Amino acid sequence: MYYSSGNYEAFARPQKPEGVDRKSAYIIGTGLAALTAACYLVRDGQMKGEHIHIFEKDPIPGGACDGWKFENVGYVMRGGREMDNHFEVMWDLFHSIPSIETEGVSVLDEYYWLNKKDPNYSLCRATVDRGQDAHTDGKFDVSDKAAMEIMRLFFTPDEDLYDKRITDYFDDEVLNSNFWLYWRTMFAFENWHSALEMKRYIKRFIHHIGGLPDFKALRFTRYNQYESMILPMVRYLEKHSVQFHYNTKVVNVEFDIQPERKLAKRIELLREGEREFVDLTENDLVFITNGGCVENSSMGSQNAPAPYNTEIKPGGGWDMWRKIAAQDPAFGNPDKFCYDPEQTNWMSATVETLDQRIIPYITKICKRDPFSGGVVTGGIVTVKDSSWLLSWTINRQPQFRDQPKDHCLVWVYALFSDVPGDYVKKPMRDCTGKEICMEWLYHLGVPEDQIEELASASANTVPVMMPYIDAFFMPRNDTDRPKVVPDGAVNFAFLGQFAETARDTIFTTEYSMRTGMEAVYTLLDVDRGVPEVWGSTYDVRDLLDATVKLRDGKKITEMDLGLKEKLVLHEALKKIAGTDIEKLLREHLVI
Repeated sequence: MYYSSGNYEAFARPQKPEGVDRKSAYIIGTGLAALTAACYLVRDGQMKGEHIHIFEKDPIPGGACDGWKFENVGYVMRGGREMDNHFEVMWDLFHSIPSIETEGVSVLDEYYWLNKKDPNYSLCRATVDRGQDAHTDGKFDVSDKAAMEIMRLFFTPDEDLYDKRITDYFDDEVLNSNFWLYWRTMFAFENWHSALEMKRYIKRFIHHIGGLPDFKALRFTRYNQYESMILPMVRYLEKHSVQFHYNTKVVNVEFDIQPERKLAKRIELLREGEREFVDLTENDLVFITNGGCVENSSMGSQNAPAPYNTEIKPGGGWDMWRKIAAQDPAFGNPDKFCYDPEQTNWMSATVETLDQRIIPYITKICKRDPFSGGVVTGGIVTVKDSSWLLSWTINRQPQFRDQPKDHCLVWVYALFSDVPGDYVKKPMRDCTGKEICMEWLYHLGVPEDQIEELASASANTVPVMMPYIDAFFMPRNDTDRPKVVPDGAVNFAFLGQFAETARDTIFTTEYSMRTGMEAVYTLLDVDRGVPEVWGSTYDVRDLLDATVKLRDGKKITEMDLGLKEKLVLHEALKKIAGTDIEKLLREHLVI
């Protein structure tokens, strides 16, 4: 497996890998990484679909990319996905996955046309004082000291960041700025999370720093993530006769470990409660989705809280990974990520409006008609003075194909599930759907004497607790996650957010899909390049642009420098006068 960039590799079709007709594949999970691996086995590996088996413990596919209406409960979207134009693997695959709505076009086609016609941007990024615009006004509001702290992290070698927390590098100069408000609520970072992952994010999305305050850098699907991404992939695989095995838990994968060689030799299953084993040879490829950010998720209802279940049980991704990791140090350290759910949980809720009484309060904040069919909030609206640090968003409506046309679906989430609310004086984790809706309505500015009535009669709210949703952000080193294909691996690979691949960032669709592509290309020796992670961190133009925008347009000559630093800068500017370097700096408003 090798990385590439440019159209030469992007448009090429690989030859059929040698010996693929003698091979079979067993894939654990049906999340985005697993389905991507299956798609690449079919498309580029040219493996027969009948030879590909996908095991899923639930009755439906999708993993964390869900979107479902539960009978007598309501619509549930545990989370949402934000994409960018340089998710190279995602677009490499989706240009060949057919749309399930329009014959003759791809998922990428319909996505591209949608976001060209209806580009995303926010008209209100944050509120205060019960629905009033916080007037962040596109500003990062970072001091020179804060900018230097961010730059210091950017240039710190990865090995110096192993097991370090964000607070080891950022103090209140950063943590009290708009920059951190935008960042933590958009990406779900907590102050105690990994400094290494924070650095990776800054480097990965340096080309989008200017689009962070108003989300103009983002792109969204037409419907929820399940209907827009998962279903087209499943239909594609089913058409190619890939075998799906639902209600089937993988308990363990057993390995034959030798000094220079590691072979997966048996899979232990629970199928409909019955124990089974699949014996493996070198020609049987195993793709393992280890860990799981939505493991132990629980759902409440309008009148019941979502239970907080933290016990890790057999048949789930964490327990399976523990059993696998016990067999070899190269298979990672799951307990580095799942040891303390108090550091990794947050909650979301899906609010379905049932009439028009809440809509005016939404429209007043987002400044758009929620029923236009176009962009509504353009990303999350963060309630800056919320004790829960509550944010909410409305994507293009309808979010489900069967959604009533006069109902609006709102996704609400909060990072602090253990803190009493501002209106409902109890922690979010103890609240029913109705009570979470009441807290949200309070922050929308609904008169207090109408809040309970609207939450009861004008909305149905379904809460979800996710104890391990931020597990991948926990401080770690370079061996805590297994490599996608560990050294010496003969017939197996790891997939998803807890597999290690270079430079990319977890909690993105691209990361999951990248691990799937890399796994297939490595194990089958597919002779085509895997698109490298977009290289904006090496592009001086993007670096200059980000430097200026992070400081809200202030030039380098406006920094608060000491006399010595001012003299050095003055001499440097004299040296580059009349050169292309000066032209470049002026073009990007650095000077």
